[in-house]
Amino acid sequence: MKPTHSLPLRFKRVGGVALGITAVVALLAMAGCSYSRLQVAKELVARSDPFQAQPAAPVASLLVIGDSTAVGTGASSPAHSVPGMIGASHPYLRTVNRAVNGARYADFEQQLQQNPEHFDVVLVLGGGNDVMRLTGEDALLTSIRNVAALATARGNKVILMPPGNVGNAPFFYPPVTWLMTRRSQALHALIRQAAQDAGVIYVNLYKPRSEDPFAQRPEETHAGDGLHPSDEGYRLWLVSHVQCRLFRCRIGNSPTHIRRPPST
Repeated sequence: MKPTHSLPLRFKRVGGVALGITAVVALLAMAGCSYSRLQVAKELVARSDPFQAQPAAPVASLLVIGDSTAVGTGASSPAHSVPGMIGASHPYLRTVNRAVNGARYADFEQQLQQNPEHFDVVLVLGGGNDVMRLTGEDALLTSIRNVAALATARGNKVILMPPGNVGNAPFFYPPVTWLMTRRSQALHALIRQAAQDAGVIYVNLYKPRSEDPFAQRPEETHAGDGLHPSDEGYRLWLVSHVQCRLFRCRIGNSPTHIRRPPST
């Protein structure tokens, strides 16, 4: 379910004092309840490696920008990340992955500026760190708009793909879950509006707890830290939304417009 249009495009404030208390309580709860999972998360980050592909005769190109979810942290191997599974479906796709663990939208701007090369598709995968680290609304909206503009200059097609409902991750406990859910809703609202303004694609992975497989099947869809997606979690992201938007393809054995080069 998409966040409704009645949601404000700005993070809601309940007053400076109340917001400050909420943030402090949230951070304390995170530190007290999730210490062991923080250690697992650090281990997952340390061994993660972004998927990249350089086929001998590429027929299309993909630039991946983002955070740990674009790196594929939590997957058993780079091949099971979203970019890795896209590469497996399109073996003649050249993939350049600039994503960095821990990056926020402001960092995505720097990733896009690393080189002026042009790509067929730019996939911006991330935003969870802005949710969890309480990035200010004005700064975040500015960064999202800057990223959309830079990505448009780098690619023929641009896809903005924020994570789903961060509050549904078992890494968090109440009252943090409620705060993360509200911030996830606000993130999606900001990105949806920025995508509409820039004329790029927005992928909606947000679902309420009652409809979210990440909440209904947490052990299957999350890595050991209870925060990053597992192989199955990344597969659900890809099959549900992304693959068909990349190259107007169909899931399964149906043909796509990316064809294997003819034999010579």
